[in-house]
Amino acid sequence: MNIDLLIEEAEKKLLPTFAEIDQKVKQHLQKILTAFQDHRVGVHHFSSVSGYGHDDLGREVLDKVYAQIFHAESAAVRVQFVSGTHAIASCLYGVLRPRDEMLAIAGHPYDTLEEVIGVRSEGQGSLQEFGINYRELDLTADGGIDWHGLTTAIKPETKLVLIQRSCGYSWRQSLRIADIERIVKEVKRQNPETVCFVDNCYGEFIENIEPTAVGVDLMAGSLIKNPGGTIVTAGGYVAGKEDLVEKACCRLTAPGIGSSGGATFEQNRLLFQGLFLAPQMVAEAMKGSHLIAYVFSELGYEVNPLPFIPRRDIIQGVKLGNPDKLVAFCRAIQRNSPVGSYLDPIPAPMPGYESNLVMAGGTFIDGSTSEFSADGPLRDPYIVFCQGGTHWTHTAIAISEAAKAVLTINN
Repeated sequence: MNIDLLIEEAEKKLLPTFAEIDQKVKQHLQKILTAFQDHRVGVHHFSSVSGYGHDDLGREVLDKVYAQIFHAESAAVRVQFVSGTHAIASCLYGVLRPRDEMLAIAGHPYDTLEEVIGVRSEGQGSLQEFGINYRELDLTADGGIDWHGLTTAIKPETKLVLIQRSCGYSWRQSLRIADIERIVKEVKRQNPETVCFVDNCYGEFIENIEPTAVGVDLMAGSLIKNPGGTIVTAGGYVAGKEDLVEKACCRLTAPGIGSSGGATFEQNRLLFQGLFLAPQMVAEAMKGSHLIAYVFSELGYEVNPLPFIPRRDIIQGVKLGNPDKLVAFCRAIQRNSPVGSYLDPIPAPMPGYESNLVMAGGTFIDGSTSEFSADGPLRDPYIVFCQGGTHWTHTAIAISEAAKAVLTINN
């Protein structure tokens, strides 16, 4: 099969889908512009203070902007969050206490949370080591939420439910906002005091509203994913009810300091500008995911999600079924990256992950998955997960080479 002709065919057939995505950008951008206007964002907000970071006007206004955009009582946007996992962990440690129970609603969580929870590795201060109990509600046979099981899943001691919006490294549909709203209503019906927490990584600016607009108490995400607009150098955010956001901040800093500390190291301009750019960058990533899905489905591979299906995050999975194909795919993406194209990805251990990973990440921000990248765990069925993309045309170039590389390897 001529891959270049297949790419051209995909681009033509996806044009109506691309146009629909562009319309959503306008809606998101209007919401961000309104928040900037309401809080009178100006160049003076781009300066920052040193030391403890007290009275950082830019940081305080940015928190308010995020809270307004997310329809949340409060938000904390901090460069001190090392990753999305760090922001999530701060929320979990902030809310949960000994003898509380945490219930994962969407099956087994993402690999990097296993050691936070305590289901893998010991002696690092996991939640379970602090006496917090953990339980999972398994997915159904077709990879969906067990809605029937959820109706009786919440116990009096269930302090928090973990709702992972994105599919992570599992072969399931990522959650829609409507799914999250349904989960929240069912949880609150059984116990109004149970905290509904969403891992919102990869999900920002996909739909018109965020989880906190449909009753979610607390959520967290990474700034080197969607909301950083590909230019924020590090950090994460938490958003939700004011008391819960403060509890998370007290784990990031210390009790008594909470959200009032944390210098921004002259990053405020990038934090504001990245948020402004975010809807467009997310849109480009969604377009790229449709393109990947179309090309590889035409080549006979299972893809998740399918092309032309509305996106729920910026992740595109392709089930390659062969470790050599997984490595070849990632090497082709790396060769067609703007940074480190000369590097040759090899499977290796990665902190926080159970399996060896092969990762292609020739990004300007190290580890950024709002820029185009691809990775996958070296385990059956050898799925490659593609994320991000600053413009879909770059994805088209890289995917053309990845498809050619995969086709040279026999099953």
